[in-house]
Amino acid sequence: MPANSLNPDGSLLDLRSEQCVPQLVQAQATDVPSAVALVCGNQRVNYRELNARADALSHRLRSLGVGPNVPVGLCMERSVDLPIGALGILKAGGAYVPLDPSYPSQRLTLLLEDSGTSVVVTQSAVAARIPVGKWQTIVLDEDKQEGPLDSALSPDGVIRPENLAYVIFTSGSTGRPKGVKISHGNLLNLVRWHQRAFSVTATDRATLQSSPGFDAAVWEIWPYLASGASLYLVDETVRASPDALRDWILSCGITISFLPTVLAEKMIALKWPEKTPLRTLLTGAETLRRRPPEDLPFALVNNYGPTECTVVATSGKVSPTGLQDELPSIGAPIDNITVYIVDENMQPVPSGTAGELLIGGRGVGQGYINSPERTANSFLPDSFSGGQGARLYRTGDSGRLLPDGQIAYLGRLDDQIKIRGHRIEPNEIVTALDQHPHIETSFACSYPDDSGNQRLVAYIVTAKNLSPKPGELRDFLSTKLPSYMVPSTFVQLTHLPRSVNGKMDRSALPRPSAENTLRDDLGDSPQSPIEKHLAVLLSGLLAVPCVGREDNFFTLGGHSLMAAQLIAKIRESFGVELTLRNLFEQPTVRGMSDQIEQLIHARLAAMSEDEAQQLLASSEGI
Repeated sequence: MPANSLNPDGSLLDLRSEQCVPQLVQAQATDVPSAVALVCGNQRVNYRELNARADALSHRLRSLGVGPNVPVGLCMERSVDLPIGALGILKAGGAYVPLDPSYPSQRLTLLLEDSGTSVVVTQSAVAARIPVGKWQTIVLDEDKQEGPLDSALSPDGVIRPENLAYVIFTSGSTGRPKGVKISHGNLLNLVRWHQRAFSVTATDRATLQSSPGFDAAVWEIWPYLASGASLYLVDETVRASPDALRDWILSCGITISFLPTVLAEKMIALKWPEKTPLRTLLTGAETLRRRPPEDLPFALVNNYGPTECTVVATSGKVSPTGLQDELPSIGAPIDNITVYIVDENMQPVPSGTAGELLIGGRGVGQGYINSPERTANSFLPDSFSGGQGARLYRTGDSGRLLPDGQIAYLGRLDDQIKIRGHRIEPNEIVTALDQHPHIETSFACSYPDDSGNQRLVAYIVTAKNLSPKPGELRDFLSTKLPSYMVPSTFVQLTHLPRSVNGKMDRSALPRPSAENTLRDDLGDSPQSPIEKHLAVLLSGLLAVPCVGREDNFFTLGGHSLMAAQLIAKIRESFGVELTLRNLFEQPTVRGMSDQIEQLIHARLAAMSEDEAQQLLASSEGI
């Protein structure tokens, strides 16, 4: 059964006659050159400066042979350089390939080689992390080539709707990441729908919260820069703390924001002033399990869409009320997108019946870079629309059409995992894990912990009855996989259970427990009172039986949102304030304890004798 969405007047946008995104941003530089485009802390960049810096990079890239459909690596932290670099690549006619600088060197090399990149645009803070290869590096904030600020490089001659705009890599079921190709036409459809649906104007202040390699960043950047709005980069110190983030949003006068599902659920549970500049909170990436309270002073909008279909395919405002035990829907298809719900024979199912979601329309990307077989398996001819050359994307997701035309999301039809918005193919973890010399075979999946959060678990069968330590396995995987793909728990088995047809029998796998979970040596048990108290805090927060002094918070399953909870518990227990950066730099119990001791001593030095005695007395009770 198709679910479709049209513009209010029932018409479809003719994007062939539209200017593409780089041209729309350049028009803002012409019309409102002094308007603020980017804000990062105390740093502000207006549209004239944004366009001029992008032009200078564009000229440099063209001199190196960059033109239509040429991929260019973009390895940056969240900073004003990120949208400037992306815009410069687009204006040169190239397609930017966002790379998270936190990825291990081996993975960065793999992505650069698979995309066919010959140039990487980066910044001085992360330039040293770019692996050596057959590519030239441009350090944007050090590059001296500049043109006159008023001399705009027109992108008209090199940018067409059918040309590539960006390539984003996602986890691959074959054990190797796959690069999704998105065109300027795809991107423009997303931008035009977003501007219309959320009434975006030049007076808006929006946020950039996502990591560079996450496709939501595409959605967070271009609809606003193409409208002359101001884009605020979320301060790193508040990014994962709901209370601090709310205060930052209010102080900056943010009017529209995207936050991943887990964080958005916490934000809507907070107290907000009756009048707030924020009018729309967008969310997506995981199943939304909470509805907004009746008195929430802004709209909560749930969104769904695979990377292959340009970030968003369906969208809908979430009402405070719904049927008992009914989760919020994923909304209805956005402009120029059609969603079909089909059975195993690719035939439409009746309304209300579960089936696989197929997505068609102008958001469907061009396939996977340098991978025609993968493309053919996932991108099918659209036999429903009858449009010449039209294609459908097989999502692998299950859903059903609701009476009001919205879609209920029912989960995956395969083993794919979503954790904190990241799409993970277990086979990619298995492929990396099986390269370890002590492992004969393995299997990866996820389980919900006591708080409902999904945790990655690896089941391993070792060679010759060896028992590698979890820390060793995590260190091995961290050289090949991003941190969100490293399992927090390892369970050793004598064999992997198989069904009669030889397939993995997941139902026969034991659930992780204190008895079957591999542990590092207990010789590194916490020593000081602070370390022992921290270990107890982490054990409860991470839902693991015990924590050693050298155990890494993040490899045990911690993430940025959980880090904010840990920081709050440390503040409550010790009266000192660690930052998220502190945790990233010193993520072990020993490292955190050292930092807490330093902060306590610094605080004592600034106190009177009576205040110091009170603090010491409270600390002794820990």
